[in-house]
Amino acid sequence: MPRISQPATVADAPEKARPLLDAVAKQIGSVPNLFRLVATSPQALEGYLGLSGALGKGALPAATRERIALAVAQVNGCDYCLSAHTFMGKNLVKLDDAEIAANRRGASNDAKADAAVRFAAKVAEMRGQITDGDFQAVRNAGYTDAQIVEIVQHVALNVWTNYFNNVFQTEIDFPVVAAREAA
Repeated sequence: MPRISQPATVADAPEKARPLLDAVAKQIGSVPNLFRLVATSPQALEGYLGLSGALGKGALPAATRERIALAVAQVNGCDYCLSAHTFMGKNLVKLDDAEIAANRRGASNDAKADAAVRFAAKVAEMRGQITDGDFQAVRNAGYTDAQIVEIVQHVALNVWTNYFNNVFQTEIDFPVVAAREAA
C-alpha cells in the first residue's frame, strides 16, 4: 500500500493532472500506478512526462533506453521499476530473458548497447563520480557526446522514478520482479 493517497481514477486526480493522465492512457492504453501517484503533484507529473517525452525523441534506441532503466532499477533496488521495465522490455522492445538478466547485471549481450548499459550502471552506482576510463569506454564504443548526455539524463530520470517508487511504496501493477532476485 502506498504511503500517500493514490487517485483511484483519472477523475479522482487533481484537475490540472487529468489531461496529462488522459494523454498517458491514450499513449499506453492504461494509467499505471506510478503516474497516478505522481499526479498528486500536477507539476511533478508535468515535469516527469516532459523529460520522458523529450528523451523518447532522442538518439538512443528504445531498446537501449529500456536496458538502461533495468540496470538503474537494479542498482537502486526498485521492484516497481524492475517490474515495469521487464514488462516493457519484453513486450514493447522485444528483449529476451537473457538480455534482461544481463541488463540487470549492468551489461548487455549486444556489443554497442553493452557499453551504454555498463556506463549507465557505473554512473548510477558511483553517483556520477566516474573515471576517465569509464567515460572513454562509452566513447570508444561509438557513442557521440550528445548520446552520452542522453545516457546520463536517462540515468537521472530513472533514479528519480526509482526513488519515487521506493519512497512512496508504489503498488506494483505489472508482473512482479524483485531486485533481490538473482539476475
